[in-house]
Amino acid sequence: MAEEKQVSSSFTSMAGAASDADAPEIGIGMIGYAFMGKAHSNAFKKIPYMMYPPVAIPRLAAIAGRNEAAVTAAAQRYGYERAYTDWRDLIADDGVQLLDNGGPNDAHAEPCIAAAAAGKHVFCEKPLARTAEEAKSMLDAVQSAGVKHMVAFNYRFVPAIQQAKKLIESGKLGRIYHWRAVYLQEWGMDPEMETSWRFNKAVAGSGALGDLGAHIIDLARFLVGEPKAVAGLAQTWLTERPDGSGGMAKSDVDDGFVALLDFDNGALGTVEATRFAQGRKNFNSFEINAENGSIHFNLERLNELNVFWKGENPDTTQGFHNVLVSEAHHPYWENWWPHGHIIGWEHSFVHEFHHFFNAIVNDADVAPYGATFVDGYRNAVICDAILQSAASKKHVDIRY
Repeated sequence: MAEEKQVSSSFTSMAGAASDADAPEIGIGMIGYAFMGKAHSNAFKKIPYMMYPPVAIPRLAAIAGRNEAAVTAAAQRYGYERAYTDWRDLIADDGVQLLDNGGPNDAHAEPCIAAAAAGKHVFCEKPLARTAEEAKSMLDAVQSAGVKHMVAFNYRFVPAIQQAKKLIESGKLGRIYHWRAVYLQEWGMDPEMETSWRFNKAVAGSGALGDLGAHIIDLARFLVGEPKAVAGLAQTWLTERPDGSGGMAKSDVDDGFVALLDFDNGALGTVEATRFAQGRKNFNSFEINAENGSIHFNLERLNELNVFWKGENPDTTQGFHNVLVSEAHHPYWENWWPHGHIIGWEHSFVHEFHHFFNAIVNDADVAPYGATFVDGYRNAVICDAILQSAASKKHVDIRY
């Protein structure tokens, strides 16, 4: 589409070093070594040679986890210089300039607050915290310390989503009327699956809402604007799960939720997430309907946007157009392959950390394209309001 090509990307125009030899090092201290530990470590290793010339070279200084054998193995596997079983030792390590917190949700607040107090920049997995109150304490800490801070809403850094953002910012879509988004997975359905921290409210804060819904709530704020009120429903279908030792453990988080969003700008929205959707592996999909067109995105086809423009010839070009977001002028593609040679889910983390490193090295703003702890806090306020609405069966106003 001509309209697509006219919207050039500003997301790759960062002031980097002349070469990797000139780029400063940033010592990374990571908490956690499982799913996100692997994803983040993979990104750190790719940045120096793919986001070239790099704005900074991540040095894998230290990694922390509670299981000594597992964290030692992870340090060897990923290439971290030191391994700790206490996150306090990691924060005290002079070689760590940036805390990357990928631990369980109950391990977000205290280490991040301590790292900020020690003058270290802070990157934290989502959801930022278990509650809005806890998130606010983290926001206050990083703002007071004056360190850079970012929340891992990595889907902002999918090239197709950033291209959608640029289309919206250009004004071509006109006024937005509708946002509808779903994030569907199936892995929580097996009643014989051993429980984990993700099913424990005291540790996780919430279930499908914080795990999946937080992502599409963030995208709603990123692409459409601030919600001013919500109405929600939530359900727990399996209230007990095997505890691994022959007994049963209580499962007290939401297995699925749906919510209505009333935006400040007059748009209406729906968000839905579940871990009980048979056949759905990682189906994160949204549609925006606006005055002059519509945009549809599906994470399982993350290199594509489906775009409709009002006013096209009904006999020839009218209808949704499938746009392959892989041209050199699209966000971040100058760093990857020739057009049509698609990239994957893991590359969003490369873009995300590159953006954060630029903010650190060049004292640039993380916002509005990156999610700061302000965004993490506001996301937590909305999540809390959805659960409050589900419990009270009433609309709840959003108050930051």
